[in-house]
Amino acid sequence: MTTSGTYLYNPSLAELSITAFGRIGVRRTEILASHMADARNAANLVLSELSNLQPNLWEVGLTSLALTLGTATYNVNAEIVMILDLYISTGSPATDRPITPVSRTEYASYPNKTQQGAPTVFWFDRLTTPTLTFWPVPDASSTYTANYYSVRQTQDANLTKGQNVEIPYRFLEAFTAALAWKLAEIYRPEMEQRMQDKAERAWRIASTQDTENVPIYVIPGMAGYYR
Repeated sequence: MTTSGTYLYNPSLAELSITAFGRIGVRRTEILASHMADARNAANLVLSELSNLQPNLWEVGLTSLALTLGTATYNVNAEIVMILDLYISTGSPATDRPITPVSRTEYASYPNKTQQGAPTVFWFDRLTTPTLTFWPVPDASSTYTANYYSVRQTQDANLTKGQNVEIPYRFLEAFTAALAWKLAEIYRPEMEQRMQDKAERAWRIASTQDTENVPIYVIPGMAGYYR
């Protein structure tokens, strides 16, 4: 058996756009500059939707943030969509301790928001420029570094210079099917429902594999509860 021996298949946005047009009956020879402008916008709208269908593992990264004595709130990069896990490193050599998220309502319920101590919770405020707020506020008893795994939005999709779309191999079909659906809304409304069905099927297949293959343990709490 003869095979390529390579793993380089990664079409540009232009190639994927042409494929998506072909799926709705718009042939290569019919494609104009206006078609490609619509394809670029549609591609970025698809990526916006993918950023809402989280977490996408290829967008997960680890960030370290040095905390400052008496400072509760810190800016987060605007492309961060969500915080997955956060742990605090203290002292030298560092000791890591996970802390848990709270909602806006929970944070608002704390009577003393300036109380200092070792942070035990964080509030991720999803503004246009998001922020992280810690409680208790970092004190002087140690040095604190917040390390958080976050999901960011996908990089912009552009047609210039043969640029690729920032998606892994396993999501190429899901992206192309979704792009064909978006373009059908404009050029082939009669095919929109069929393209949507195909896009949703492709997404289900891709997202099923975009997981960490690890066991889940459910451990009941056996301690007593007293009021």
